[in-house]
Amino acid sequence: MSEAKPVSVTIMDKEYLIACEEGEKEQLHAAVKMLNQKCTEVRNSGSVIGTERIAVMAALHMAHELIDHENRNKDYTSKVDDDVRRLRQKIEEALNRAPA
Repeated sequence: MSEAKPVSVTIMDKEYLIACEEGEKEQLHAAVKMLNQKCTEVRNSGSVIGTERIAVMAALHMAHELIDHENRNKDYTSKVDDDVRRLRQKIEEALNRAPA
């Protein structure tokens, strides 16, 4: 495992040093970009004032989107799991019927 090193990122015009492993820099920068976009949306809505409040609202929006995504995919994943289970059972039955 590689050692985490500080990476400088800018969120809402403020610079932060974030400990990050070498192989995770790209994901960190993508996360920072997404957070900045969400903060800009919240700020531009005009209903929230103050950097801290904007950041909290952006985090809440992102958490809500994640939960919604997980819930929508839960049904899909469950169906796929059932399909795979049925297919595996058919394969095992066919193998058991086949001559040795």
